[in-house]
Formats: sequence, structure tokens, C-alpha cells
Amino acid sequence: MNDYVLSIDQGTTSTRAVVFDHGGQIVGSGQKEHEQILPRAGWVEHDPLEIWRNTREVVGLALADANINRHSLAAVGITNQRETTAVWDRRTGEPVYNAIVWQDTRTQKICDELAGDAGPERYKERVGLPLATYFAGPKIRWILDNVEGARELAEAGDLMFGTMDSWLVWNMTGGPNGGTHITDVTNASRTLLMNIDTLDWNEQICADMGIPMSLLPEIRSSSEVYGHGHKQGLLIDTPITGILGDQQAATFGQACFEPGMGKNTYGTGNFMLMNTGTEAVRSDNGLLTTVAYKLGEEKTVYALEGAVAVTGSLVQWLRDNLGIISSAPESEEKAKKVEDNGGAYIVPAFSGLFAPYWKSDARGVIVGLTRYVNQNHLCRAALESVAYQSAEVVESMDEDAGRALTELKVDGGMVVNETLMQFQADILGVDVVRPQVIETTALGAAYAAGLAVGFWKGTEEVTANWAEDKRWTPNMDQADREQALRLWKKAVTRSFDWVDEDVDS
Repeated sequence: MNDYVLSIDQGTTSTRAVVFDHGGQIVGSGQKEHEQILPRAGWVEHDPLEIWRNTREVVGLALADANINRHSLAAVGITNQRETTAVWDRRTGEPVYNAIVWQDTRTQKICDELAGDAGPERYKERVGLPLATYFAGPKIRWILDNVEGARELAEAGDLMFGTMDSWLVWNMTGGPNGGTHITDVTNASRTLLMNIDTLDWNEQICADMGIPMSLLPEIRSSSEVYGHGHKQGLLIDTPITGILGDQQAATFGQACFEPGMGKNTYGTGNFMLMNTGTEAVRSDNGLLTTVAYKLGEEKTVYALEGAVAVTGSLVQWLRDNLGIISSAPESEEKAKKVEDNGGAYIVPAFSGLFAPYWKSDARGVIVGLTRYVNQNHLCRAALESVAYQSAEVVESMDEDAGRALTELKVDGGMVVNETLMQFQADILGVDVVRPQVIETTALGAAYAAGLAVGFWKGTEEVTANWAEDKRWTPNMDQADREQALRLWKKAVTRSFDWVDEDVDS
């Protein structure tokens, strides 16, 4: 009996496999971290081969944990860190370089060159995105320009590009032995190369970036049969039927199917998406126009997105770089020892600032320091910075959408931090709601996969599965909220314009 759906969640710091039942409940999982390769300031890389090895391993762990095998699976869905860019040899399956991660800032000069006199919004009307180091297109260009022999191989048609979904599907379906080279519309919408309205690759932008079209995967919907597991894997003959970029998957898993519904995911970074229906809404306030999902032949559903680069990874920085905590939960323990941030604000612009500022030359600052401030205050300031950054995205989203947020659905690893969730409600002035299943990213990919094969009959079943776990209601008065946001915005300005032309970082 095909009683379950397997979801592969290929994230920034780890790869997970999760088995879900028809009620959307987790029955088995496996997880493994991969190395964060940091060759120099501003550069972040992953080894695609390590990620592929880990994927095979965590699939085995999840099946064992659920006490099932592939015969119990109706389908497999994939969700992934979106803009992270791999280029590999189609004949051998060997990457020509490490994957360049979405956080990486090395492509700034390429973005500046492409922007020229037209500015960073040169392509925004066509692709929904500003020119920024965040997106995949300039990363492809960097690899072709800087890896010996890569451009020649690309122009000969011997290389493939893919975000992590493409890399995994190609390997899962046979790799050099007939693997399927595809991506879905949500991931394609993060490359700077896809026409947001027609969902096809833009030949002129590819030419501007020097990217041969032969590198690019075929663009498919988010929910359809892409292929089947190869004979050499644990998932032999199992249909692979769902792909959603991680933030779109979380939106799907939160059952945000109506225009105006949205969610905020608290992970390595924070990502807020609001469903705008079948209309691609262009932002005037620093947000991204992106594809939310497309189910088979149904109409495309779009979203506005606010992306914040550094949130959960700021807690990792406190642990790994500063050593003032030994584990992520300790950040909350220390933050609760003080009543406020002691006047200190942390603006974690480690990779520049994303929404709503899009300032790649910003760098992280800690301001308001006095002798009074101790490590407990810094832990609190770190958690508060997560909430402040999301509050600025909400502000922009309200303006673009022409409506005010009434409540915020949340998910991701950091939503177990109740101090953060209460402060988020306080600084927004609206309720914050956590679902019973917080692994909404993996769940969304499972739903997309299951819908393609009739495991779930429609999005109504997905909505019926969603259930509230906890709600936080604001208890900060308006004057205090306004003062806190004013000081935060003042702190943010101190991070601007840090990188000069003679500072290569």
C-alpha cells in the first residue's frame, strides 16, 4: 500500500528526509549536516557531491525510522535552498566547482556591470527581481568566467546548471545515465533568468550574462510526474512528483492558498511570502515578485516576498564565532535573564542587507554599547534583530498589498523560541501563530508531490490538515513599539556604505 509520501528537504546547513502520512503527520525522518565552505570573506560554498551523498543517507534513515520501504511510498517531493548554484559536467556528473550558496556576495562586480546606467532594477519588470548577489544568474556567470575551461565546456554543450532541486532530481533519475534535467517554476523564478509572466527563460538576459541556453534545465510545474528513482538508489521506480523552493514549500505547507494569506519562515534567514493570487504584483517597496506555486496545468499563483539574509545564522555566529553560547537554545536562556537589550542593537548585515534595503555594501554592526551591556543583552539583541528585520518586511508588504497584516503564521526552527515569538508579536502589533507541524517546508513539498498522484485530492485536504499549536498576542504599548522601531531603523543606517572599492569583501 502506498500510504506515505517522502519529502527531501535540502537546506542551507543540512539535508533532511521526512516521511508523512495522509494527515500530514511525521512518521519518520533523518537529517545530516554538510560542510559550510568559507574560502574568504563574503564567499560561501557547498560541495554538491557531499549533498548528494547525504541525501541518499538521510532517505535511508527516514525509511528505517518509519519502518517502511519504497513500496510504501506514493511519491517523493523535493524542497531546496533556492538560489544556491551548481554547474556540472553532463557526461561525468562531476561539478566543475563547489556550489555557490545564496548568501555568497562575490558576484557584486558582475551585478554592478550588468546594472550599468539602468541601475539594479534593469530586469525587474521582466523577472520580478533586482540585480543582486542573492540570485543564481550572476553565480553561473562567475563560474564560467573563473573556472578554467568551464566556458569552453559550456559553449560546447557539455555543462549543466541547476539549483539544488535540479541537481538532486538529475542524480536521482540516473545522472549521466539518462538523468532528467529540470527545475520547477518557483526555483526558476529565483535565477534572474526567467520571464515572470510567461515562465520561460529570457534569451536576452542570458545573452547579457554570457550564459549559454544549453546549460539551463527545462522549467516544469511544481506538481507533476518528473521521473522515477533510478535502479541504483533506495527509491527505485518511485515517482518524483513535487518540487518547491523552500520558502514556497513552507507557504504551501501553511495552506496559504488565498490571496492575502502569508507566512514567515525563521531559518538561516527569514523569508516572508504573501499570496497575491494569479497576478504577479510588482513591488515599490523593496520586495520580490516570485512564483508561489503552479499545480500541473492550473494557473500560476504568485507571491510577494521579503527576504532577510541573516537571522538563525546570527545565533550560530554567537555560538561558533563569539563562543558566548554553547547551543542555540542557550540564546533564549540568556536573553530571558535581562528585561531588554540594554540599549544595544545588532544589525547582522554579514552579506549586505536584503529586503527592503538591498544594500550589498552594508556590513554588520553592533551599536549602542555601554559598559552596562553584557552577553545576556547581546543574546537578547540578536533575537530582537530577527523580529525587527521581519517587521520591516511586513511594513513593506502592507504598502505593496494595500492591506494590513492581521496575523502572522510562522514556521521554521526558530519558532520554538518563545521569547522571540512574543517579541515578534509585540513589535508587529498582531498575533503570531505557530502550527502543530512546524516542519512546513518538508510538508509543503510532500503535499505538492502527493497532489500530483492523487494521494491528496485537492488543496482543501491540505487546508483541513492545518492546525494551530500556539498563539502569541502583543502586549507592548504603541509608544514603546514606535520608539523601539525608530531606534532599530537608526541602527540599520549605521551599517550602510561600509564596503569601499578598495575593500574586497
